[in-house]
Amino acid sequence: MTFVVTENCIKCKFTDCVDVCPVDCFHEGPNFLVIDPDECIDCTLCEPECPANAIFAEDELPDGQEAFIELNAELAKRWPSITEVKPALPDADDWNGKEGKIDLLEK
Repeated sequence: MTFVVTENCIKCKFTDCVDVCPVDCFHEGPNFLVIDPDECIDCTLCEPECPANAIFAEDELPDGQEAFIELNAELAKRWPSITEVKPALPDADDWNGKEGKIDLLEK
């Protein structure tokens, strides 16, 4: 099992989760973070740190978020690793909690 970053991270990109990850499994895109499933050790530390509640265990994904399993794996191979906390996107609070953001994901 691995942890998965889901849709609510899109256009928010809070990085609190990065700070607690002991294996540096997060990767950063323009407006989204992903977890590399090959690096994740299932430590559970990142999940409670996410202000957007966008991180879930693979077997506990909310309905409709299953596609993010493959998306995290794919994008983790293409995006650089992120190991330090950075400011969230400028309008992150406005986007937090909005549904239907998948089309806004910048790859």
